Amino acid sequence: MALLEINDLRVSFRTSTSDVHALNGVTFSLNEGETLGLVGETGAGKTTTAMSILKLLSQRTAQYDGGEILFQGKNLMDMKEKDLQKIRGKKISMIFQDPMTALNPTMPIIDQIEECITAHKGLNRTDLRKQANDILETVGIPAERGKEFPHQFSGGMKQRVVIAMALVCSPELLLADEPTTALDVTIQAQILDMIQDLKKKNNTAMLLITHDLGIVAENCDKVAIIYAGEVVEYGSLEEIFDHTAHPYTKGLFNSLPSLEEKTDRLKPIRGLMPDPANLPSGCKFHPRCPYADEKCTQEIPDLQDVGNSHLCRCHHSNKGVGLYFPDERINEKAYQHDLPVSNPGNDILEKGI
Repeated sequence: MALLEINDLRVSFRTSTSDVHALNGVTFSLNEGETLGLVGETGAGKTTTAMSILKLLSQRTAQYDGGEILFQGKNLMDMKEKDLQKIRGKKISMIFQDPMTALNPTMPIIDQIEECITAHKGLNRTDLRKQANDILETVGIPAERGKEFPHQFSGGMKQRVVIAMALVCSPELLLADEPTTALDVTIQAQILDMIQDLKKKNNTAMLLITHDLGIVAENCDKVAIIYAGEVVEYGSLEEIFDHTAHPYTKGLFNSLPSLEEKTDRLKPIRGLMPDPANLPSGCKFHPRCPYADEKCTQEIPDLQDVGNSHLCRCHHSNKGVGLYFPDERINEKAYQHDLPVSNPGNDILEKGI
């Protein structure tokens, strides 16, 4: 049984003028100790997915329209708030995207970590302070700095504190929402290595949200590509990188420079993410897709198996030609140049770009 299983999750936000359809059928699973990379453009629904797992979305505006979130076989969607509080921070923890706003500026760091421990463990004052100091030392912060306030720390140190708070109760699932976004490359590598070490130590599963396919190649076992609130491709790291099956995933890889080929220009995906309040009919990607035809504009594709539990949401993913898409079918109105038939993700996977 999977540790986490999300089936057809649908979430919308109610506004005074329209309904914003943020998630439109997100489906994936994660086993114990595995790392799943959730990849997509800004506005695709990555953070909303992570927040939905812990039901942290605003109750005034967010509406869960359907689907289920199974954690250890129990549906979190049906749990009462008091039962969810026992899971948050203890069994499932989250590293929030911005450490600047995730920390309370009026409280010393050590008090914020102790608050996490107190919520789930009945420790005396001495043991409480010792455990808080130990986790600070584990993430590379001297224990004596625990009495300082967030503004006295650099961005990288704040991120370490947020990670310490997330891991202090040894959770079984870690939701890491772009944990290295605002950090330089050196600190980014240190933070990722530290998370991996702590994850292996506790056999923690991780949902890693990122834009960086190089980070995915280095850290993930599985990958889910999300677009307009839908998982459009899902599979093992090797399947996604070596046997890319969805044109959106191909576009992400083609937007990156290759170490093997010398080119004058990159080949980005044309257009922008659709407005979630006014989604296109049929396949959500068809206005930007180089292979779209009339069927794509009218019918919503299912998430279907294209081999070895590699799932793809595309009407043409079962064609079996090259990367499932023959170049002669390119829609010139949507895309003004050809995509290569080679596997652009292979460079990233082998060299960790």
